[in-house]
Amino acid sequence: MTVRHFLTLQDISADQFHALIHRAIELKKIKGPYEPLKNKILGMIFEKSSTRTRVSFEAGIVQLGGAAIFLSPRDSQLGRGEPLEDTARVLSRMVDCVVLRTHKHETVTRFAAHSSVPVINGLTDRYHPCQLLADMQTYFEHRGDIRGKTVAWIGDGNNMCYSYINAAGLLGFHLNIAAPAGYEPEAEALVQARDHVSLYHEPEAAARNADLIVTDVWASMGQEEEQRQRMEAFRGFQVNSELMALAAPDALFMHCLPAHREEEVSAEVLEGPQSVVWDEAENRLHAQKALLEFLLSPYHDDP
Repeated sequence: MTVRHFLTLQDISADQFHALIHRAIELKKIKGPYEPLKNKILGMIFEKSSTRTRVSFEAGIVQLGGAAIFLSPRDSQLGRGEPLEDTARVLSRMVDCVVLRTHKHETVTRFAAHSSVPVINGLTDRYHPCQLLADMQTYFEHRGDIRGKTVAWIGDGNNMCYSYINAAGLLGFHLNIAAPAGYEPEAEALVQARDHVSLYHEPEAAARNADLIVTDVWASMGQEEEQRQRMEAFRGFQVNSELMALAAPDALFMHCLPAHREEEVSAEVLEGPQSVVWDEAENRLHAQKALLEFLLSPYHDDP
């Protein structure tokens, strides 16, 4: 039997994406005991630090009746040079699912290739698909279906940007990307997504009439040495009240957090009435519970 992994949004269909969103909304409403994954074990290997990803997955599997085992590089042989393939083979004989948060996307694909249980991408340098499940759940809760809407990505062509590109194709929205020259997504990805993605170098052009504006930090984990250079390159790309005023009157603002106030986003916008970042953060829990149920529950129908 083929093992189903969740390494990018391209591992699910449009119908499955919609089903996960609606299931997450349903799970959010359940207050009493609900344990479809009783006695299931989630292994969590994190080479990069985390708040939201770690807590949401640990809390989520516990709420569904299972348990989590957390491993950092210093807690396992992986950090001492054990081949990744060997770790995947051994660990997948002891747990029911693995969340891997790592630096290189190649690491998660290699791990999944040798795992006999589902592997979830908890973040790599290329994609952050779990965040998109939460983001889209949040939009659906506040505004309904996102099909036909316009989303503006303001900032770096990073892992979040690539995942938004994937989401646009699956859910049928148009993505305007505004990035400084030299920080755009790769040309090949833009060509493949040309039917639902537009590239700009001016944030004002991307934000005009947008239904959702999204940004992220200018220097992600591992890019701290580039901080000064990036601060200069991204000057003028802050999401502030002036930029939000160009969007649709009922536009929402999202940020995967942590946010650097007065850098990529003004405090006024982050704390303002159009911001749904706290709902977005909470929804990591519910969206990932829907994902775990989808991957692991023998009683859950395949969307």
